[in-house]
This record gives sequence, structure tokens and C-alpha cells, in this order.
Amino acid sequence: MEPTKRAYKAFRYKAKSTWSSARRGVLSAAGKPDIVVGSPPEFKGEPDILATEELLVGSLNTCMMLTFLTLAQAQGLIPVGYESEAEGLLENVEEKYHITEVTVRPRVTLKSEAELEPARKIMESVEAHCFIANSMPFTGMRLINRGHNDA
Repeated sequence: MEPTKRAYKAFRYKAKSTWSSARRGVLSAAGKPDIVVGSPPEFKGEPDILATEELLVGSLNTCMMLTFLTLAQAQGLIPVGYESEAEGLLENVEEKYHITEVTVRPRVTLKSEAELEPARKIMESVEAHCFIANSMPFTGMRLINRGHNDA
């Protein structure tokens, strides 16, 4: 019997950037709210505008959360809460700026102590399944498990 081959799909995503003034612009995607974006203050931007660096770190952080929730649901684990903070390190390496590291600190609230070990196992596999993480060749990605049980 020949093994069944898995059919993989491909998806395309579109976004538009429009310059508005100085070092700021608008990020848009059809049918979604616009986001005002710009350079961070370190690069002559404004402190009250989302910077592309924050969007990159935020995209990774959000993908890790959604990946955890998807994997947990597949195993019948429904968390009571999830929040995480992520921090990216932008460094000048060989005269080019790179995000060289992102640290993600998830905090998961569970219904009972019995769910703690399954949640930890799921969290250990999140990075390998997160397609944003798989798309970013950081020299070091650190997922700091801050598992939490408020049961």
C-alpha cells in the first residue's frame, strides 16, 4: 500500500504601504483597518507611531500565540487565558542592521494543574510549527516558557 501524500497549499497575502509625511506612512490591506507606521525614534521617527521593528516582533509574537492555541485545541486543551510579551534585538552586524534575537515570554492560564504538563509540551513545539518563526532566520530565537496556572 502506497503512503498517502499530503497536499500542501500555498497562500498569498497583500499589503500596501503609502508614504504620508516625514518618516511615516500607512500600512493597509483590503477590507482591514489601516495602521499608521513609521521609523522608530532611534531612526528619526516619532515615538507614538508603530515602527516596522515592532510590527515584525508583534507578528512573530502573535503567530506563536495562535500556533499554541491551535495545537492546544487539537489536543482538547482550552486555556482560560493567554498573553505574551516579545522583545526583539536590533543590532548592527557587519555594517547592516538585523533583528538578531527575539525573546517571547508567554503566560498561559489553565483550568487545572492537570493541564500544566500537556500545555508545556505543546509550548515546546510552538516555535517549530509557527510559520512566521520558520520564515525569519534570526541567529537566536528564545521562547521563555512562563507557564502559569491560575486554577
